[in-house]
Amino acid sequence: MYSIIKFFLFQLDPEKAHHITVRWLKLFHSSAILKPFLIPFQTKLSEKDSFQCMGITFPSRLGLAAGFDKNADFYREMIDLGFGFVEIGTVTPKPQDGNPQPRLFRLVEDQAIINRMGFNNIGLEDVVKNLNSKNKHQIIGGNIGKNKITPNENAINDYVISFNGIYDFVDYLVVNVSSPNTPGLRDLQSVTFMENLLKILDQERQHKSIKKPILLKIAPDLNETDFQELCLCVKNSPIEGMIISNTTIGRNHLKTSPKMVEEIGAGGLSGAPLTHLSTELVRRAREILGKEKIIIGSGGIMNAKDAREKIMAGADLIQIYSGFIYQGPQLIREITQELRKIN
Repeated sequence: MYSIIKFFLFQLDPEKAHHITVRWLKLFHSSAILKPFLIPFQTKLSEKDSFQCMGITFPSRLGLAAGFDKNADFYREMIDLGFGFVEIGTVTPKPQDGNPQPRLFRLVEDQAIINRMGFNNIGLEDVVKNLNSKNKHQIIGGNIGKNKITPNENAINDYVISFNGIYDFVDYLVVNVSSPNTPGLRDLQSVTFMENLLKILDQERQHKSIKKPILLKIAPDLNETDFQELCLCVKNSPIEGMIISNTTIGRNHLKTSPKMVEEIGAGGLSGAPLTHLSTELVRRAREILGKEKIIIGSGGIMNAKDAREKIMAGADLIQIYSGFIYQGPQLIREITQELRKIN
């Protein structure tokens, strides 16, 4: 059934298709008459699917990556589809429109997406309002970043504001310094900056009544030295682990015509072209981090086999985004069934 829905959605601009899909999903979810029509798309989880990690009981090891539900608008609906957790954001202290449209593009031949959204979100205050009705069974991660207008020398202040503002409303927090779509953001991945930022956020956490996990999300485009140093930085820090990885600025080995790729222009590439790279990064990170730190594997999970390989490489939890766009809710069911063989 999703193949029919997908056919019509893929005739539309990707960002418009996203908004239409979410609007209809929310409508069906909120209507007693229409809600039964969602049943064929849902994956029911059982206690056997649950996974203990970071002091949290995740209903499943499979989550929805940040960027899909930027404003915490429809995490309930996504959890009801069968996701074990949803990571919302990226959230910035102040609302921002993001980059000019068009800014979201499909590379259908490659089962990939290029985006240059630019942290468009409604801002911390309104995101918190949307999270206010979250119940304890809905596991939500909060992905935080800095505003585009904030210079890098003041970036820590933005992260502290977002961290403190969202802390009480999420189950874990993610420091995003790896999006390629905010100018200069990836410059913050230097070890010196990260050591200082993670130390400050941990100090902020010590003032809270409940200790919640902090994760660092990194780019897949780091050179080997920088990658190893960042992994060691996390290993030696008080935070709980890493998310590997964000989108790539690389354009290697694509089936889509070079002319079309050039016309699309800048942005982060996700989907199938990222599969092997992100899995290898998970494997290398696990070798450096040892067993103590948590890794969430994200990037290029397009089928159950990709999901298994991420787990086998060392990921504790996994997230999908582009795979969900291309395969639909059926992918949740397929991956969940595969994870049941591993748990």
